[in-house]
Order: sequence, then structure tokens, then C-alpha cells
Amino acid sequence: MTRPERELLLTVATGFVGMEVLARYLERGQRRITALVRARDDRAAAERIDLVLENLFGEHARHYRGRIRAVASDLTAPGLGLSSRRRRELAQRTDAIVHSAASVSFTLPLDCAREVNVGGTRHMLDFAECAAGLGGLERYTHVSTAYVAGTHCGRFGEQDHDVSQGFHNSYEQSKFEAERMVRERSGMPFTIVRPSIVVGDRRSGWTAAFNVIYWPLRALARGLLEAVPALPSSPVDVVSVDYVADAIYSLSEQAGGIGETYHVTAGANASSIDEIAALASSYFRRPIPRLLPPDSFESSDSGRVSRQVLEQARAYFPYFSIQAVFDNRSARKLLLPRGIDASPLSDYIGRLLDFATASRWGKQLIPRARALEGALAG
Repeated sequence: MTRPERELLLTVATGFVGMEVLARYLERGQRRITALVRARDDRAAAERIDLVLENLFGEHARHYRGRIRAVASDLTAPGLGLSSRRRRELAQRTDAIVHSAASVSFTLPLDCAREVNVGGTRHMLDFAECAAGLGGLERYTHVSTAYVAGTHCGRFGEQDHDVSQGFHNSYEQSKFEAERMVRERSGMPFTIVRPSIVVGDRRSGWTAAFNVIYWPLRALARGLLEAVPALPSSPVDVVSVDYVADAIYSLSEQAGGIGETYHVTAGANASSIDEIAALASSYFRRPIPRLLPPDSFESSDSGRVSRQVLEQARAYFPYFSIQAVFDNRSARKLLLPRGIDASPLSDYIGRLLDFATASRWGKQLIPRARALEGALAG
């Protein structure tokens, strides 16, 4: 019996980071890819992937379509929502998995966040065990977040996990719990990758997700944010999506690294809230917002900030007073020789804001292919 050709299985190829990882695999190798897509059937899943390829590559999308197979699935369902026969057929083909699917909402109730981030990981690990038993899974790459550090203060190392920290929101806690599950799964050939705050491409500014620092920046642009609860010198660890995708691809394809965790973070190049406030205020020609101690913000004259703005931005405010520093020395040791490094936010924040304003903060679709072509031509 002929052994089926081995494939990479990728979750959330339609998401911001996931589509950039997909682009790396399509552009830099010849591996065939199975993409699990939340859809009613395989035809609808293929239509979603076609839109992703068009966004990524424009007129060149057709060159890649034959190497990717879209499979309709549900990560929150036992067996990924697939029949046992279909699941076995996929497992026989799979020798590597990159699992980056997650809910990134900071405001979900904990049980809802767990359904996706913990339950989805459990089902992916079950599938990975099946793949290992049917032909040999070489690597399970789990995309976590550096913010599993939660409320920890000080250095947070790549092999640190449970340091008795609390959490700012359900996203952090559910990602912490999912990562613990990966670590505890016996015999799993895992590699954990932890990005920090992911923003647009540093070359073009392109992004498909306007969250975390984008929301306060938009409020500042509109003159709606005169004060922010923040520690001025607090590190704000921001990384561009191109760096994150390059790192995930490289770390997933390297020899070794099984059982290791890597911080895909800015590290020593991390910005600070006072620097970001100054850069953005200069760009938008707005007064620099006043940075007030978080514990006194509500009782101060922050009342000049509209209540609606406060409620919408509240979920992001804790990230302006984080006191954890993400040690990324293991990742840098592997990535720097390959020319992969994070740039200081100050080097490209202007391009991020150019794209944000040109796209009307996501209301006007600008494909990644067009944005990147314009940046390279310029």
C-alpha cells in the first residue's frame, strides 16, 4: 500500500497571524498544506481559503492554490467535528501541525474563552496523538502568547510558566491553561511559540486586526483620549506580524527544539507607553495624553475622557502598566543567525499609522498584496 504524501496541518489560516504563516510555507517551500477552516462544508472552506490567497498574493494566488487543501472543521467539537474516517485519513497524512487558532477577545467570559482556547487545544492534541500513532508526527507547534505571564513582575523566562501569577483577562488565563495542557501531554513533540502584542507589517503597515494598541491610537487620532491609565516607563512589547510569521516558520521547521518554548518578542527593543504616546501624538498632531497612575485614574479628572471611550478601551489599559520583561535569549540565539529579528516600534510606527488611516482603521479593505507591493515599490 502506498503511503500518503505527508502534509502540514495548519489551523486558522484565515486569521491575521495564521495567514502570514501560511504565506511563508507557500512561498518558501514545496510542502503541501491542509488548512482546517470553520465552515459549513469543504466547498465553503475552500472559498474562504481562496479569499485569503487573493488577499495575500493578488494575481499570483493561482500559483499556490494547488498546494493547499481546505477542510471544514470545528475545533471546539470532539474529533474536530470530523467523521472518524475523515479524521484518520487526515492524521495519516500529517507529520507537522501549527496550531495558532484562538479567540483573542479580552472580554469573553472565562468559560467561553476556554471553549475555544482550551477545548480547541485539547481536540488538536487528541488529533496530534492520532497522527503520531499512524505514521509519526514530527512536531506540534503551539502558538501561545507571552502574556501567559499575566500579572507577573520582572523577568519572565522562556521556560517559565506557572509563577503564581494572576491574569488580567480571560484571554491570558485560557492561553495559560492551554499551554499547560500541551506541556502535560505525555510524549507530545511540542514546540511552544509565544508572541507578544502583534501589529502590522513593518514594511507596509498592513494589518487585518485592529486591536490592542490600535484602539487607543484611534481614539487619540480622533482627539478622544486626553488621559490614559499608565505607568510612563512601563514596557510595551510590540512585534510586527512579518517578524512573528518568520519566527514561527523558522522555529517550526528547525531541527530540534522539541519541548522548548520561545519568546517571539521585542525584548530589549520593547517600547514604552510614554514613547508610544509621544510618537503617535506627533503623527496625529495632537497633544500628548496625560499618563495617570492606574489606581487613581477613575477618581482623577479623567472624566474629561468620554465614558463610552473609557468602556471600549478599558480591556486594553492593563497593557499600559505591565511590569513583566520577556527574556527572549533562546529565540534570538536561533533566529538572529537567520536574519530574523524584531525592530523597535519607533522604526515603523509611522507606516502602521499610514495604513490605519488609509484603510480607515479597517473599514476599507486594502489587500495585503497591494499594500506590500506599494511598500516595496516605494
